[in-house]
Amino acid sequence: MSTKSAIKDVFGGFKSLLIGLRITLDQFFRRKITVYYPRETLKMPDRFRGHIELVLDPVTGKSRCTACLLCERACPSSCIHVEGAKLEGAKTKSVTDYHLNFTTCSLCGSCIEACPFDAIQFSKVYNVVGTSRADFDNMDLVKQLAEKRQGWTPPPAAAPPADPPVAPPSPPPTPEASKTP
Repeated sequence: MSTKSAIKDVFGGFKSLLIGLRITLDQFFRRKITVYYPRETLKMPDRFRGHIELVLDPVTGKSRCTACLLCERACPSSCIHVEGAKLEGAKTKSVTDYHLNFTTCSLCGSCIEACPFDAIQFSKVYNVVGTSRADFDNMDLVKQLAEKRQGWTPPPAAAPPADPPVAPPSPPPTPEASKTP
């Protein structure tokens, strides 16, 4: 190794050191983005896909699902099991049992696209945790909907539309007012 190449290596190393220090100083003075979870959480994007959940009908307070089984047939993972029954006095079937095996669900959305009643949607829950895998093998979505319904209140009845105000009759024109000077 010659003296010339040794000096070149020293200057190359010094240049590399200065570049590294510049990057470090740039990062040191930038705004910190640390989030202290669980006291702080990030806002989840609108397009976030959590596990599927049943949708509560805002008018009736029940599930929109009619147990048509289209979601079960559309699922490529075969992780959905739906049962339904026609309740007395009802026009359509109602879901009685809706189970999701979340361990095999690929969150593809085929079930949501297949549903003609918009009865299922992706949840916004991102921190689903459990102590064992069995907690996610058989998620009961009807039970989850019943828990969600606890805080549901029916919408207020719409008041009938009021009659438009009637303008008072105008006085007949007087003959003096019709004369022009």
